[in-house]
Amino acid sequence: MISFHNIDCIEFMRSKPDNYYDLLWCDSPYGIGEDGSKNHSRGGLALPKKYKPYLGNDTNPPTPADFIELFRVSKNQIIWGANHFIENLPKQNSSSWIVWDKMNGDNDFADCELAWTSFDCAVRKFVFRWAGMLQQNMKNKQDRIHPNEKPIDLMRWALRKYATIGQKIYSPYGGGLGDAIACDIEGFDLDICEIDKEYFDAGVKRFNEHKRQGVLFAPETVKVEQLKLL
Repeated sequence: MISFHNIDCIEFMRSKPDNYYDLLWCDSPYGIGEDGSKNHSRGGLALPKKYKPYLGNDTNPPTPADFIELFRVSKNQIIWGANHFIENLPKQNSSSWIVWDKMNGDNDFADCELAWTSFDCAVRKFVFRWAGMLQQNMKNKQDRIHPNEKPIDLMRWALRKYATIGQKIYSPYGGGLGDAIACDIEGFDLDICEIDKEYFDAGVKRFNEHKRQGVLFAPETVKVEQLKLL
């Protein structure tokens, strides 16, 4: 079951009991101003895409109170961009990070992105090119609809490494909702939230297109909830 929610994720979480989700996949705003508004000025080999800045504009990361709620509803966590707000995370397992090598080449974007995890394991590395028009899998190129979206293959890799079939996943900051496609392919239940209505609608549309291809599961497993924003 993949359930979409067009709502503020913190409000949504308040309706859930403690440890409701087995794994939290958190790709929140980093608070560094990368909301897509500058992308069109970074032309290189091809005309770069112009994105609509999303609601919140990547001005601030989650607050300490938000992190309390994120940890309350989940048993384990993978938190992207944690190097920007490490002070809000538990001190234990501080060595259990994921490094995503984006193979960016010579540009002003970061060479890698980092995720803190709650797992007691060694640092793991995922190599996947993600440099503008250039992607690792050019035969099945991902149509990027959100300025901060990650490769669907990144979450698929993480699910295979850190989760077990039958577990329930939560993605509070859905962005382009690519996480839903990853969970659908890998066979995981997911609740996913996105507060920006335009990006929410675009993500649901892309997911429905994925379902029409009949990858693994029947369309009746999809549940979309359009909830009133508070």
